[in-house]
Amino acid sequence: MTNPTTTTSAKPTAPAKPTAPANPAKPDDKVTAKEYAAYFCYGFGQCFSYGIIGSFILIYYTDVVGISSVIASAIFLIARLWDAVFDPLVSGFMDSRAPSKDGKFRKWMKFAPIFVVVATIACFINPDISLTGKIVFCGATYILWGTCYAFSDIPFWSLSTVMSRDRQTRTDLVTTANIGVSAGIAMAGIIMPVMLAQFKQSHTPSQSYLISVAILMIVGFVIMEFGYLFTKERISASAKAEKLTYGQVFEAVKANKYMMMILVIFFLKFFMEMVNNMMIYFFTYNMSDAGLMTGFGLIGTLSALTFFLIPVLTRRFRKIDIVRVLLLTEIVFRVIFFFVGYSNTVLTFVFIGITWCLYGMSNPILSAMLAETIEYSQVKTGHRAEAVVFGGQTFSSKLAIALAGATTGLLLTFLGYQPNVAQSSGTLDGLFFVISILPAIGALLKFLILTKYDYTEAEFKECQRILVERGAEGYKTAPEDLD
Repeated sequence: MTNPTTTTSAKPTAPAKPTAPANPAKPDDKVTAKEYAAYFCYGFGQCFSYGIIGSFILIYYTDVVGISSVIASAIFLIARLWDAVFDPLVSGFMDSRAPSKDGKFRKWMKFAPIFVVVATIACFINPDISLTGKIVFCGATYILWGTCYAFSDIPFWSLSTVMSRDRQTRTDLVTTANIGVSAGIAMAGIIMPVMLAQFKQSHTPSQSYLISVAILMIVGFVIMEFGYLFTKERISASAKAEKLTYGQVFEAVKANKYMMMILVIFFLKFFMEMVNNMMIYFFTYNMSDAGLMTGFGLIGTLSALTFFLIPVLTRRFRKIDIVRVLLLTEIVFRVIFFFVGYSNTVLTFVFIGITWCLYGMSNPILSAMLAETIEYSQVKTGHRAEAVVFGGQTFSSKLAIALAGATTGLLLTFLGYQPNVAQSSGTLDGLFFVISILPAIGALLKFLILTKYDYTEAEFKECQRILVERGAEGYKTAPEDLD
């Protein structure tokens, strides 16, 4: 890896650097420790929902509600077709609105947690109706969840771009957000199996899921509200924001080729989402102990500690180089895991832990790289479109979940999976292949895409300098104040 000092052909052209600041940086531009904690908390609480849906909704549909994996796959695909239309509209709408007294993005974070909580709980209601009625109900509530989640997740990620103008601070904010996200998903994986086992002693499986989800989401709501209350917008809240037309939003998307590359990489998370879906089946049938799912959740929580290395690494090396090394190392360990096998429980968890850490560390860095493409788009088009950029991340992530859910359901059928019975050796081998080798294929595809990525820290700083030269909103400071 090399230091972020060289430039590439992606560098925008611009007039000469100004000799004096247009407007000195404000004293309150520094992000406080309380804000970092609050930003962490919003992602942490929100991802109780993401973790519950991502890890438990498929097995809930197949083993509790009684829906076939093929029907469940159809529900996931229909929901994402809806998102393909709806999420871009949400992003464009947010970017086309002027900020309120709560800011451009925080005003959505004020109420969105309520709808996320209600929609998540609704997904785990099992009404006493016909199977056809249950399928319709499950489809409707799952689509509702995706819709509500967009109104929370898009402003949450977009907020990092208006809390500070400093490149490293943004990286630290996105890292903090990813720690919260990973910890929230992992916490759901740790607590849900424990709660389910406890409530199943006196309740039906359906009631156990509903009670467990309701408790977790109420706690998540409280944590999200703390996140809303103690964050602050700086870049656009101090002045009247530009209202963008949908045509201008589309122009910003079209001009931002680097954003599209990162979004494709986020979509490739579907390989790991398949692993998330398969893990509970792997532990239940390959390892003969569904309780090991709690250990997997604990690994997710502990792996978030590796995120604290990211600010250290990004101060010394280019983000793109760090991600490339992480991807190649992940591929090597996954191949070794496949050949070693899973007969030894401890060794199996060691491999799962190492590969999960390597995978997890790349996500905050990729989010930081995505955030930096906003300035690139603003230089090219003259418009900031934060919500569009992070709306793309939300949509890519949800599309990855849906495709993984649909593919997992079809794959389970292909492998001959039968609910609540011992599985054949072919089914067990297929489950292990999915959790070991399939993510390595995803990592390889990501690496190949990043061989063409040449928008680095140097180009980002040049874009900031150009925006200062133009006197763009949020950049009426000297370039040296932005380092």
